Amino acid sequence: MTQAIRRLFLGFDVGTQGAKGIVIDGERGVVVARAARSYGLIAGLPPGAAEQHPDTWATALRELAAELFALPGVDAALLAAIGVSGQQHGCVVLDECGAVVRPAKLWCDTSTAAEARELATRLGRPLPTGYTASKLLWLARHEPDRFARVRRVLLPHDWVNFRLTGRATMEAGDASGTGLFDPVARQFDRAALAAVDPRLAAMVPPLVEAGAAAGTLTDEGASWLGLPRSAVGAQVAAGGGDNMMSAIGSGATRSGVAVLSLGTSATLFTRSERAIVDPGGAIAPFCDSTGAWLPLLCVMNATGVLEEVRAAFGGDLATLTDEAERVEPGCGGLTFLPFLNGERVPDLPHASGALLGLRPGSLQRGRLFRAALEGVAVNLAWGAARMRALGIALDSIRLVGGGARNRLWRQLLADALAAPVQPLAEAESAALGAALQALWSWRRARGENVGADAVAAPWIRFEGEPIVPRADGVAHFAQRLAPFQQACTRLFGAAPHTAATPSPE
Repeated sequence: MTQAIRRLFLGFDVGTQGAKGIVIDGERGVVVARAARSYGLIAGLPPGAAEQHPDTWATALRELAAELFALPGVDAALLAAIGVSGQQHGCVVLDECGAVVRPAKLWCDTSTAAEARELATRLGRPLPTGYTASKLLWLARHEPDRFARVRRVLLPHDWVNFRLTGRATMEAGDASGTGLFDPVARQFDRAALAAVDPRLAAMVPPLVEAGAAAGTLTDEGASWLGLPRSAVGAQVAAGGGDNMMSAIGSGATRSGVAVLSLGTSATLFTRSERAIVDPGGAIAPFCDSTGAWLPLLCVMNATGVLEEVRAAFGGDLATLTDEAERVEPGCGGLTFLPFLNGERVPDLPHASGALLGLRPGSLQRGRLFRAALEGVAVNLAWGAARMRALGIALDSIRLVGGGARNRLWRQLLADALAAPVQPLAEAESAALGAALQALWSWRRARGENVGADAVAAPWIRFEGEPIVPRADGVAHFAQRLAPFQQACTRLFGAAPHTAATPSPE
């Protein structure tokens, strides 16, 4: 009997706080290597600005590749394909030589709020501040000399693909988070492109279809990544935004699977076989990266809020969780509006965090930590209610991301969302999803008529039993929602989302 040829598939996730890499063995169905690198934002920028230079990502990816392929049995000569996940909405602008013109403005940059409002008015539809379109208009207005040099506009994962393959491409999933894309038609919106600049239509690259490749690893790409020439020719998948890749890596490749990803931001999404467009703009009408759609809630403040409490008051997360578990639900009337970075849902780019209901003893660190957990959970419940009003089922939810490891938060989320939550064994679902997309596209390129779900499903493994919502916990969060909304309205002018029906496909 002939032994199957061993092939490796590499997945990268280029995030806000760092990059991760996973290598999987496509024949044995196991992760054979993983590595991570941390980095931060450019310091000293004006309030609201959040930027990284793509060179920061490049350095991290080279270090990841060196570590991964130095491990025993992880041979670059066996590399069949690469997939890349990237933080959504970032704006990478290149000149005519393909050089980066300026650092990338990121999804959490709120300095372009005025441009977002202007574009929303001109286009007659909501356009969140974090989307790429407002960053380009900001660049044209505030840095016209730099904008005049721009010849190509890419998203973070597209830029990595460009360096690997020498080809500039996009795909519908990540492109649908630019504000320049029609997610229903799955093509660029010519009116939106022209609203930013008449030249912009020529700056966006061609779209790669779901399941197709962006190209192959070139000599220059292998050298850039620090891989030997034996890796040249490996297929490079289309890749996608981190939420789209997380959907693959968590099994949201079939209808009925909802996923909550807890990282710097938190996202709640599910696969849909039709486009669901929220007239109020709270739920993003994204495409996914497998040919379907991915209606998605994004709140900008999640694990970072917990880290702020930890950094300010000391202690590790395990100790803080122990202390928070001893605090009564509701924290003695303390309400934490967790909008430290502004917020997307509700749409409050210039909001700030707020502590309401302070009493003697409120500033105990365990109480503050629980208030932070509950504040993020209530805000997610607000957005989840909007999803359900649009007809999106959230009957059970898979948990991924760093925040999914916190046992107290798991229970609070089950209660707040009124649904069982099931942690996945692989918390880094975006990197795994990128590797699985690489495997899927590689098999398709060899003539296999295989769907993304058939490839991804065998890799999805759960951690423990589902956490079931408690009746008293569900009641508690249901009672907290209205006061939370009222506090937002009183402080920042945010009104509760109105009920709406989904627009037709």
